[in-house]
Amino acid sequence: MRYPAPENRTMKWGESADLLLGIDVGTYSSKGVLTDLSGMVLRSKTIPHGVSLPRPGFVEQDADSIWWRDVVQIIQALIEGEDAARIAGVALSAIGPCLLALDEHGVPLHPGILYGVDTRAHAQMTSLEDELGEATVFAHSRMAFTSQAIGPKIRWLRENEPEVWAKARTLTTASSYLCYRLSDQWVINHHEASHFMPLYDPQTLTWSDRFAGAVLGDKDLSVLPRLGWSDELAGFVSLQAAAETGLREGTPVAVGAVDALSEALSVGVVNSGDLMIMYGSTTFFILVEAAPVPDPRVWTVNGAYDGQFNLAAGMATSGSLTRWFADELARDLPEEDAYDQLFAAADGVPPGANGVLLLPYFSGERTPINDPKARGVMAGLSLSTTRDDLFRATLEGVGYGIRHNIETFRHLGAQVERIVAVGGGAKTTTWLQIVTDICGVVQEVPALTIGASYGDAFLAGLAAGKLKREDLQTWVRPGRIIKPDTSNQAVYERNFELFKRLYTQTRDVVHQLS
Repeated sequence: MRYPAPENRTMKWGESADLLLGIDVGTYSSKGVLTDLSGMVLRSKTIPHGVSLPRPGFVEQDADSIWWRDVVQIIQALIEGEDAARIAGVALSAIGPCLLALDEHGVPLHPGILYGVDTRAHAQMTSLEDELGEATVFAHSRMAFTSQAIGPKIRWLRENEPEVWAKARTLTTASSYLCYRLSDQWVINHHEASHFMPLYDPQTLTWSDRFAGAVLGDKDLSVLPRLGWSDELAGFVSLQAAAETGLREGTPVAVGAVDALSEALSVGVVNSGDLMIMYGSTTFFILVEAAPVPDPRVWTVNGAYDGQFNLAAGMATSGSLTRWFADELARDLPEEDAYDQLFAAADGVPPGANGVLLLPYFSGERTPINDPKARGVMAGLSLSTTRDDLFRATLEGVGYGIRHNIETFRHLGAQVERIVAVGGGAKTTTWLQIVTDICGVVQEVPALTIGASYGDAFLAGLAAGKLKREDLQTWVRPGRIIKPDTSNQAVYERNFELFKRLYTQTRDVVHQLS
């Protein structure tokens, strides 16, 4: 391998190291936590940031001025006043899968191209399907091409940014880049590597050169990081990273994960049949499976641990849609409590939003329709429609999209035994109740829904040899149970069918508009 695995030196780290750092870089903010070995959160730090939208369908972030800057500032804030020798390990997660091209010195050549919300590579998806065969790609990768796939985005970069491509020596993703900045090790977790289709072979758990020519052109697999599991040791904090962050050189660093996978870990979604619904800027789903169940509507990927599989799915807009609503349609509300007022008002609107139905496809849609040209639609407007109705319809529209994904899991034979909610949206009972009623399911909300950074802290403990997997049972504590209100079932059953029809009947018009 181009980047050899580090020698395991954790036994030399010492028993006095009893604190763990977990840091997650999300779409609109980064968050870190400092915990002890029992999972008690001692400190936390959040830094907001934005995204760049240079053109329709393009969603980017800068790797250094956002991703790495946030990580440095969060680490400095969390360990201020602490003996750095007490930090037993660090783990990082980030939005993904993203595409980041770097030169021979590891310097980014282009802004990071984000995950499935960036739909620029639609033409490359089509051309790769034509050249390789749609069925052949699915059989090899256990997934069909969608906007989540990195292979088409690599080809887009090769075809559209020739100067960047000529200088590119490493192609990686956000979590992998941050791990490199901390440890000088190029490593990517198997979960995110699954999305580098068709360059990854899930049967052998290795990079595959079978289709490399169609994606990489004049380059070979040496541009890709080595592979590892999220709970494994990636390396140790380098001298340079120690100087920038205040960490001690030699502190163990975990391979890390995509944010959604760490989020699932943070709420104990690790057993077969467990489903996490992450209410973030997007809604993301991770269903743990004992064996893969491939289907072109969703993503079949590796889990956090060796031998574990996930069915994953994701909507393109959720929290980002409520943010758009507040920014564009509620500018008169005080910024500090705009969301509280909007959710409180929506709670007073009856189920069905007084006849308004919304398709939440404001950035295209990922699963299960996998349509990058989809767009938002509001139907049923009248002169009596209020802003409160529209916001209620927005929350319900996301709820119908969530139900569409859950039903897709069940239609393909996957078992959903337990649903756990996490993320910023999980703090809002109004939204959780709407989704619960629409889907007719029970949702669990653990006592701590800090998010991916908490799962990262646990991964740091595993990689450093301070924790065992079974310790997660004591980290995750019971919280609320949200049960369906059956009196709302009839209106939501009708509107869910209308929701699906509204998409199919407006699709051609919307495609022409987009």
